[in-house]
Amino acid sequence: MATKHEEEHAQHGEVVEVVEVMEFTPAYRWQHWIRVLTIVVLTITGFYIAYPFIEPSSNAEPTNFLYAIVRAVHIAFGFLMIAAVLLKTYLTIFGKADTYKLELVSMKDLVNPKIWIQQLGYYTFLCKHPHLKGIYNPLQFMAYLGMYILFYLLIITGIVLHVHVYHEGLGGILYDIGRWFEVLMGGLANVREIHHISMWALIIIIVVHIYMAIFNAVFGKNGSMDAIFSGMKWNKKH
Repeated sequence: MATKHEEEHAQHGEVVEVVEVMEFTPAYRWQHWIRVLTIVVLTITGFYIAYPFIEPSSNAEPTNFLYAIVRAVHIAFGFLMIAAVLLKTYLTIFGKADTYKLELVSMKDLVNPKIWIQQLGYYTFLCKHPHLKGIYNPLQFMAYLGMYILFYLLIITGIVLHVHVYHEGLGGILYDIGRWFEVLMGGLANVREIHHISMWALIIIIVVHIYMAIFNAVFGKNGSMDAIFSGMKWNKKH
């Protein structure tokens, strides 16, 4: 959906029309910021669970269960992240909005060597941004694909660790499949290691993601970074 933002005007001898385009739907933006929140909380609480860097205040009664509280917060936000990731996966595959359709169309650009060369040239200030069929350029698509592989690794390993502590309710339901993944990964120690490595890899991708988002916002000048807040960005039609 696009609406005209300003009248056609001459620019270097050519007519340019700037239109406001829906980049991200409300559902997309909500699940994005929910994931941001869960990643921040899970990273902090995860560090504490791995290495308790704060001691609870002294108390004659055994009531200062700081570690247990942090673990409970970690579990709650872990399941919230699972819900957000599953929602995003569903929207990508079955979503009707153009945003989700264009995400899948981005795979066409991924296998186009010309787009790869032009995109690398854009990031090194050697050429203009290539015209894309989808919503993501090849580097973005690979980064997001890697991000979701890490999300699912964190989810699977997190569930395996969860069922070893909670044997009733959901933990009991998922126990058998959790043990299957545990054996597949070579034991519980390996599961923890994969969980921690996946977290560090995700942090690195997020840092790169933020840098590239700022880069595209500064040099693209089309409100691409604002779109994750408002949903809208500006496209030029020549």
